[in-house]
Amino acid sequence: FRHRRYRHRPLATRSRISWQPQPLRHIVPMPIELKRKADALQDNSTSFPKNKIKVLLLEGVSARGIQMLKDDGFQVEALKTALSEEDLIDKVKDLHILGIRSKTQVSRKVIEASTRLLAISCFCIGTDQVDLRAAHERGIPVFNAPFANTRSVAELIIGNVIGLSRKIGDCTRQMHDGAWFKQAVGCYEIRGKTLGIVGYGHIGAQVSVLAEAMGMQ
Repeated sequence: FRHRRYRHRPLATRSRISWQPQPLRHIVPMPIELKRKADALQDNSTSFPKNKIKVLLLEGVSARGIQMLKDDGFQVEALKTALSEEDLIDKVKDLHILGIRSKTQVSRKVIEASTRLLAISCFCIGTDQVDLRAAHERGIPVFNAPFANTRSVAELIIGNVIGLSRKIGDCTRQMHDGAWFKQAVGCYEIRGKTLGIVGYGHIGAQVSVLAEAMGMQ
């Protein structure tokens, strides 16, 4: 109130001065295209209906995963074997998602034969079976599962370490030959032993965790 306009006004006059928000008279309507997209987001719908998306899963993918996709509304075809390049070319023409493992080879010819392919899923560690350059040129993302078998391989390694330290393989062969040896000569516990790990990646790290839990160095 130190402004020149209000300096000599009475206090009662000053108290009656207040600002009132004015209602908006001109509201710009939302464009039809934006309104349609906003309504679609509120309805949790997709830009392309799920029941029209065709999914092909090869090489015996988990039955649970197949059922999950079917329950979500996708068209799913699952085969227990891999397909040759010629058969795969015929399959991918109207296909949207291709799921494979390590045996199926997705070559450049297969990728170029596809007209609607949206993604390639490799249910394994690597993606060497897919022509990544051809997929990149067509804008098709390629997914893999780097942690799919990590724990299984780590447990198998620990099991083999125990088997070798107890000479289970030699004893099994002798039993098949009709011999039964009760002595434990040359057999050892793995506790306190030092384990060398060549390649400390995902699997190597898991092996070290299991080995340390069993008392190994």
